[in-house]
Amino acid sequence: MAVRTHWAIDHTCGHQVERDLSDRAADRRAGFARWLGDRECSDCWKAARESSPVDKQQWLATRRAEEHAAATEWEQRYHMPPLEGPEKALAWAIRCRHQLVADAYTALVVEGDWDEADWSELEEQVRTVTRAGWWIDQRDAEGGDLPELLAAATDADRPTENPFV
Repeated sequence: MAVRTHWAIDHTCGHQVERDLSDRAADRRAGFARWLGDRECSDCWKAARESSPVDKQQWLATRRAEEHAAATEWEQRYHMPPLEGPEKALAWAIRCRHQLVADAYTALVVEGDWDEADWSELEEQVRTVTRAGWWIDQRDAEGGDLPELLAAATDADRPTENPFV
């Protein structure tokens, strides 16, 4: 019996493409064909990436505006203090803080064993860190690491009552 080398791939874009997978190891062909089926076909993938730079910039601007609106609404709802830092960094930092705190809530409360009282304490600690750069620096952190990150934040990351200190 011959080992199968040609596969009909049904892509997520709706196209079906016949692929020769003989250049792959025989035991990996089925898995690769399944992986291909979870993606757009090559033509659709290329067409999506060949759109004009203006379209990409417009899409990115729209996406950033949506993220910023969600983060700002979250800030107001949970009485988060405004962040401090260069004007250019504030919007980014607001989105970073929102994302990290949302990820932390999911990891610690929804999927973890924290209760609302534990979360309220952490939320108060989040309010104490207002330096925009600190939140940007933590943008790649895991949500479950937020308690340790906040504990490691320095006095420079927290505002003081007296601006002359």
